Amino acid sequence: MSLDWTSLIRATLARFPAQRLLVIGDAIADEFVHGTIARVSREAPVLILRHEFTETIPGGAANAAANAAALGVTTTWIGVIGRDRPGRRVLTDLRRRGVQTGAAVVLPGRPTPAKTRVLAGLPNAPRQQVIRLDREDASLLPPATADALVARIRAALPNATGVVVSDYGYGSAPPEVIALLQAWRRETGSPVVADSRRRLADFHGLTAATPNQEEAESLAGTAFQTLDDAGYHAERLRERLALDALLLTRGSDGMTLARPGAAPLSIPVHGARTPVDVTGAGDTVLVAFTAALAAGAELEIAMRLANVAAGMVVMKRGTATVSAAEIEAALLMENGL
Repeated sequence: MSLDWTSLIRATLARFPAQRLLVIGDAIADEFVHGTIARVSREAPVLILRHEFTETIPGGAANAAANAAALGVTTTWIGVIGRDRPGRRVLTDLRRRGVQTGAAVVLPGRPTPAKTRVLAGLPNAPRQQVIRLDREDASLLPPATADALVARIRAALPNATGVVVSDYGYGSAPPEVIALLQAWRRETGSPVVADSRRRLADFHGLTAATPNQEEAESLAGTAFQTLDDAGYHAERLRERLALDALLLTRGSDGMTLARPGAAPLSIPVHGARTPVDVTGAGDTVLVAFTAALAAGAELEIAMRLANVAAGMVVMKRGTATVSAAEIEAALLMENGL
């Protein structure tokens, strides 16, 4: 990356501590069970693992909030979470990271979505994921819960300089919340950026969206075979959703930015093309891009900053975050400063 881009990104990072992001969406408990391969079972052709330890890390919108806090941004998370052990662990971890969770809606009887990944390996060898077990409830929220969610978000908006919506399909971003954010964005001009696994078409009239290529292809109804295809369809989706920008993440092929009055801009992935673990990388992109816009950065600078953050976080195992200090150090090293 050129020295000019490095200077602009560093200047943007310096403004992060003054930003206040409101992160809205579905918290997930990402559980990692680590074990050492002991032997093959006599009961079935499966490995027997000797359990070493289990860790629970904030996932989904909770991972987005953790990423925002790691970037030095004042962060509030609001969403629905269960009154259960995974929910308590997620809330405790978020508070430890400095995320404000007091406005979360705790819903007894509704389980916190949990994704359990079993990681196995030989002693003193890297662990590999062998299976994942998901526990989830994607039913609609009770009307009273949706009303409480809207009320708490409305109360938090005046203190926000930007809003992140991380929708994993578990109910924390109902239509009433989207309507509220559309109105707030029109009134204030502050950035509202969304990422949705299954409902991207519902998030229209916001500042931007950050779909991955699979999500964008599903909405476009066609596969993007070439870079030109990606740029063309990114622009069509941006127009269809009435967004200021659409940032399409394309895995090891980098990113494509669609914006008004300019041709789509594509950049290669930052760093190594072979990631260690892509878990939660989309949340890193979503938050870094939004924080940069909230800090007054131009769209291209925000994209390049998000690209650097994503390139660094995928080199870490598990649901990880990257700090502003890490990004700055990496940029300085690249430029020999």
